[in-house]
Amino acid sequence: MRPNCGSRNLVRATRPPLSAFRKPPMRLLLLALALIALASPVVAAPVDLVVVDKSRRVMTLWMGKKPFRTYRIALGGNPVGDKEQEGDSRTPEGRYVIDGKNPGSSFHLSLRISYPNKKDRADAARRGVSPGGLIMIHGTPGYLGMFRSTGVIRDWTAGCIAVSNEEVEEIYKNVRIGTPIVIKP
Repeated sequence: MRPNCGSRNLVRATRPPLSAFRKPPMRLLLLALALIALASPVVAAPVDLVVVDKSRRVMTLWMGKKPFRTYRIALGGNPVGDKEQEGDSRTPEGRYVIDGKNPGSSFHLSLRISYPNKKDRADAARRGVSPGGLIMIHGTPGYLGMFRSTGVIRDWTAGCIAVSNEEVEEIYKNVRIGTPIVIKP
């Protein structure tokens, strides 16, 4: 007599039907890729140039010869004219580079502009004043966010270039240290 190993209750493995291995329809694949792309954060892309137009209150990021993004900006509280000295609340004008990034900024995130350059320091020395420094592109502190979004506060920085926190996140991802920046009157 053979021992009962439960052979009557044994479930035999069966092969899945071939239809289970069919390729999904192309439309389904395209839909899945589109949903992934929409859900993904902005992909960092190298920006070649940043151009600030103070009179129009806009900043444009350029990739090659094409504008990549344009942002509305706030400037220093005394925005007309070039920065001449520390404390004048003016945003400098000229050619600089992005020479640093600060992920722990009090203004959400910030990118440092290479102001003052040699010319700025020499001009300030001739006038016997300090040129100032720490000019940044930065976000908006929480206490100003509501006012900035309504347009109640236009130019409020001490000479920096301000955008919304969401915008500075995109700028921070796409602008590398060493990227040239031109600030026009």
